[in-house]
Amino acid sequence: MTSERTDDPACTGDPPGDHTGDPRGTTHGGPVSHSLSRVARLHRIAAGKLLRRTGLYPGQEFLMMRLWNTDTVRQSELIKAMDLDPSTVTKMLQRLDQAGYVRRSADPEDRRAVLVEATGESCTLRSEVADAWTDLEEQTLAGLDEAERGELARLLAKVEENLCRETQECPERRGEAGTAAEERRPADRE
Repeated sequence: MTSERTDDPACTGDPPGDHTGDPRGTTHGGPVSHSLSRVARLHRIAAGKLLRRTGLYPGQEFLMMRLWNTDTVRQSELIKAMDLDPSTVTKMLQRLDQAGYVRRSADPEDRRAVLVEATGESCTLRSEVADAWTDLEEQTLAGLDEAERGELARLLAKVEENLCRETQECPERRGEAGTAAEERRPADRE
């Protein structure tokens, strides 16, 4: 039995409540969420392009930011703080160790635990990451005046708080050192 192909979409008609006129397709009832998703994806792509000049893969900069703000930390604590799969963090640490940016060693108090710290060689990388994030900030906010930038930051903080409350996944609520806002602003710590 063969099915006959038509040019009609699989689902016809607008979903209930979706009348945004979005030229990129329907937003399925959540135009702001859809927009945030697109913006986050594009922001990650732009960050990845800028980070290439540092030799880092996207996500490694957050790990390094955390290490630059702490002394030596147990790898297990770092995994918990990063809120990533342990194998992902381990792979990041292996690459950063091979590049000379982190040092891993056995914990003298518990030989099963691994201690991680940023190396002196990573200091140059720190300024390169700050430069990349400064460039990313300018690319992201191009065309917005200071008042619009302030308003956007204020609104995004409210959105973040809403999502934190709903998901109970805010770093500061889990007792981690640092906040999401600090992680987004590496240049301010220079």
